[in-house]
Amino acid sequence: MQASLVDIAFEEPPFSLLDERLRQRLAEGVDLHYFEALAQPLVPGAVGEAVYIIHKGEVAELAADSALPDAATLDKAQREGLDAWVSLRIGHYTAGDLFGALTLLNGHCRTRFVCEQETLCYQLPAELFFSLCDECPAFGEYFQHSLSDKARLLAAQRDTRQGASRDQAGFMLARVMDCMRPPLKLAASASIEQGVKAMQTAGADSLIISVEGRQGVVTRTDLLNALVIQGLAANHPLASLGSFALVAVTAEEYLFQALVQMTRHRVARVVVKERLTPDAAVVGVIELTDVLGFFSNRSQLVSLEIERASDMAALEQASARLPEMVRALAMQGVHMRHAMALLSALNGRLIERTFAMLVEEEHRASSCLMLMGSEGRGEQILKTDQDNGLIIADGHQWPDNEDTLQRFSDALAGLGYPPCPGNIMVSNPEWVATESRWRGKIARWCAGRDGEALMNLAIVFDARASGGNEALVDSLRGHLVRHATRDELLLSHFARPALHFSTPLTLFGSLRSPRHGIDIKKGGIFPIVHGVRTMALERGVMATGTFARLEALVSDGRIEASDSADLAEALSLFAELRLRQQLRHLEEDEHGAAVGGASDSRRDGQDKTTAAREAGGRNLIITQSLSSLERDLLRDALSRVKDFKQRLSHRYHLEY
Repeated sequence: MQASLVDIAFEEPPFSLLDERLRQRLAEGVDLHYFEALAQPLVPGAVGEAVYIIHKGEVAELAADSALPDAATLDKAQREGLDAWVSLRIGHYTAGDLFGALTLLNGHCRTRFVCEQETLCYQLPAELFFSLCDECPAFGEYFQHSLSDKARLLAAQRDTRQGASRDQAGFMLARVMDCMRPPLKLAASASIEQGVKAMQTAGADSLIISVEGRQGVVTRTDLLNALVIQGLAANHPLASLGSFALVAVTAEEYLFQALVQMTRHRVARVVVKERLTPDAAVVGVIELTDVLGFFSNRSQLVSLEIERASDMAALEQASARLPEMVRALAMQGVHMRHAMALLSALNGRLIERTFAMLVEEEHRASSCLMLMGSEGRGEQILKTDQDNGLIIADGHQWPDNEDTLQRFSDALAGLGYPPCPGNIMVSNPEWVATESRWRGKIARWCAGRDGEALMNLAIVFDARASGGNEALVDSLRGHLVRHATRDELLLSHFARPALHFSTPLTLFGSLRSPRHGIDIKKGGIFPIVHGVRTMALERGVMATGTFARLEALVSDGRIEASDSADLAEALSLFAELRLRQQLRHLEEDEHGAAVGGASDSRRDGQDKTTAAREAGGRNLIITQSLSSLERDLLRDALSRVKDFKQRLSHRYHLEY
């Protein structure tokens, strides 16, 4: 067949792995083949003769023992989306997809492929396919890649399409090693005068000292305060001026992870260590000014605006910038795990500053605000409903807390965090209690084991502190772990919701309308989050984020490192697909507001069913809008979810 007539997406993996010469050989070596509706290009046990690349039409992959539909049933299914047929599929392939490669590599076909309509395919002969695999090993390896490998291919493909490079991506793709300063080290016995001169010579704002094996930082501000405010002599030694509670990162981490640490710990610099251990050597310093030097647009200055805000109006201005920042992260292809960490830190800091502005210091010192849900886990991207509670130290008197906490909830709503539909927030007295009352609640929930009690346990187990006495949250979560860790029956009940929603492996490709989209939150995100949460509760893992819990479970020997990597990659993929859908809805809402608030007025007139459907649409993924590689990744990721659910079912005896 003439190469000029071949319409294959050579810019898409796996064909993008081939060089120009091999692509030309492929194009010249394929033939176009026609299949009638209900034809079976491959059947169980067959020895493959070719790889098929779909030019036009649709092909379903069925289990080996699946019964075939007749033409009438198939036609009706295509017109009406009937689950009777759709549920038989374990895979679905449309224009641009390929199938049959695994048949060649495995030696025989293990499933059945059926044309759902008249279909045209390019046939790549087996001999040519194996020749391409031999001459380009990456091409052959592609078909047996792990999920994380394919995710890296997708990231590389997006970088190529967007013309991305480290310079263009700037801050978002830079690592700490790219801009860290060498540390200025002085002896702790050196004088203030020597410290000032050393900083001036090096152009540094801080220096590192060591006292009895402990490394500390002395800043330019420390020296100024020592001379002007404390009145110390210029020959006074540096040892007493150091700060030894260092916030540290490693050189391999992304630069914005350093910003996450600065935001969370409210510091203007972090030290860079060889490894994150107390005795590790300091090899560099990252200043806030260094980080800001990598910023490419003003939306990324949100963290600075949050810290400088002196009133709620200023916080609202900073908060309004977050959607713009989310778009920037998405456009620059930042890995979702790192984007989640950065945005969660910013959201948490916004909420913490609001709490500090509205709650008096005496009450903050004897209470702690808990952030829960996705914000507690550090997995929030766009702003979600308020999920929070408050612990008050035993013996502390706060008689008017209801008025203050209602103002706090109202203020969060003004920042763009809607009230929680389930009323799980501090304006509800049920989610405000003393330490002793909270412990009593947890004991009752553990004993009750009904749906609401189990949900409440999950909510509290995900909680993290945001303002106030953080030890109160740590103590409460520790109390929960002690109650639950050895209770096999409770853990079994707790794990069961991970199986509530079916894994949508049967809904790929041919769906025609939004109502047939995949609910990625129910089918993909929730089973991973809740399954990992259950395993963390069983093992007493105190991390709140799903990614950190997976790492801890690997260290604990409860999950294989490869399985952990695949689940983490799957969760990142689901979050990215969901974010893209949410951004589309956000743009539609903004467009509606721009043309006179039509979106608001329409929403006012909707009944609860319609509103729920619209909210659910933000989680629906229409697979026709995905590239071939993205659909392949989605299939792989959902397959990992299905396997994970089976392991959960076995471990917690959920089959009974």
